[in-house]
Amino acid sequence: MKSALIMLFSLMVLSTSVFAASGKDLAKSLKLDPSSKAIKQWEKIFEKPDKMASMGIDKLSDGDQSALKGYLTSHAADSDHPEAAGL
Repeated sequence: MKSALIMLFSLMVLSTSVFAASGKDLAKSLKLDPSSKAIKQWEKIFEKPDKMASMGIDKLSDGDQSALKGYLTSHAADSDHPEAAGL
C-alpha cells in the first residue's frame, strides 16, 4: 500500500513538471522580447493587472506567470545575459 502511494505521488509530481511551459516558450507564444525592456520595466508590468492584460499575461496560471517573469527579467536588456533578437 505504501509503495502504491509513493508511486502515485511520484507520477503526480512528474506529470506537472512535464506539462509546465518554460519561460522562453511562454514569451515566444506571447511575442514578448525580453531584451525590449529593462528589468525594472518588466517588474512594473507584472505589478499592474492592466499592463498584464494588454500583453495576455493575465490569462496564464500563477506558475506560468512566475516562469515568464523569471525569464523576462533574467534576459532583459540590462541583465547579465540579455537575449539577443533572432536567437
